[in-house]
Amino acid sequence: MGRKNAIFLCLAVMALVTLGLVMLASTSVWNKDVDGYSLVKKQAVFIALGLIGAVVISNVDYRKLRAFWIPALVISTTLLVLCYVPGIGHKVNGATRWIKMPGVPQFQPSELAKIFVIMSLAAWYSHYQTEGRKFFKGFVSPCILLGIPVVLIFFEKDMGTAMALGCSGGMVMFAAGVRMPYIIGAFTLTVGGAWLVILKNPERMGRINALFDLESDKYRQGDGYQQLNGIHAFINGGVNGTGLGNGVGKHGSLPMAHTDFIFPAIGEELGLWATLGSVFCFVVIMVYGMAIAMHAKDIFGRLLAVGLTCIIVVPAMVNIGVCTAVLPNTGLPLPFISYGGTNILFTLFAVGVLLSIHRQAAFTSRAEVPVIAQKKQCLRI
Repeated sequence: MGRKNAIFLCLAVMALVTLGLVMLASTSVWNKDVDGYSLVKKQAVFIALGLIGAVVISNVDYRKLRAFWIPALVISTTLLVLCYVPGIGHKVNGATRWIKMPGVPQFQPSELAKIFVIMSLAAWYSHYQTEGRKFFKGFVSPCILLGIPVVLIFFEKDMGTAMALGCSGGMVMFAAGVRMPYIIGAFTLTVGGAWLVILKNPERMGRINALFDLESDKYRQGDGYQQLNGIHAFINGGVNGTGLGNGVGKHGSLPMAHTDFIFPAIGEELGLWATLGSVFCFVVIMVYGMAIAMHAKDIFGRLLAVGLTCIIVVPAMVNIGVCTAVLPNTGLPLPFISYGGTNILFTLFAVGVLLSIHRQAAFTSRAEVPVIAQKKQCLRI
């Protein structure tokens, strides 16, 4: 099974990327603010760049990345700080998540920060392998490495990405052997602090309250509008869907049908089977990503693979939870499918790093382990 990990991982990724391009063509062409298939062309360019980058990275020994974790962390943190600088940080839909400077394409630093922060955590624990269960070097210092970028992203009004990065970093710490009481304590403090901030933000509280009463007059035209119409899109599509291009939500009742709420558009036009197929692809990525981590040659590769797999799967879980009204609206795209150049570019880069870890992995055949191959020998032992 070990050598097939990369094949199934790549098949799942390509299926999602293809579905994303098809649905982007179906949803964006009806947008009055979009010039024909311009978004499809832009997304295709970023996909091509991401695939080229993934191929290049997959042929580079991932262990070379460990030497650059400090510059990578400094660069990502600096870019996140620039989002707060007037004239550089670019606000879209009330959130300052983008950087826009003359001569530089607009991009979202948090997408790059996710990869660099996970790489930094993996490098830290690989350097202090024997101290992973100690309080300061095994818990406090990594929490600082993770906490600063997460806080910066959170106050950009990007709660979804902050939550995804925090959960992924927590999984890396768990895999590194950090004591569970430390992790539980950090989780409790983080959730408590975030809740205090949310209580003082009427917009975020409105989204949470709307989750429990989407159909009320108070929320159906306000904070619950997107999620309510997303549910209607699923209902309209049923099992078999209305047919590609025949969805009605994208004509105005379902805002962000080509970005954050593309999952309900899939359900409406292609039906239940397509949505279940999408979920299955993410399950495949999770299973084979973790399998790559299990076969990694060293602790750096193991922790890096765990973190990068979570960076892909956790946002998908959050997005699907939002679209099905299980979680409050966070404004998080669906990896590989939603429109967004920075997101697809760096997510494909993450896949490239996973493939690099796979290429360097150590596999053991059944014939090389007679204890597994012969049941009698197992019983004797």
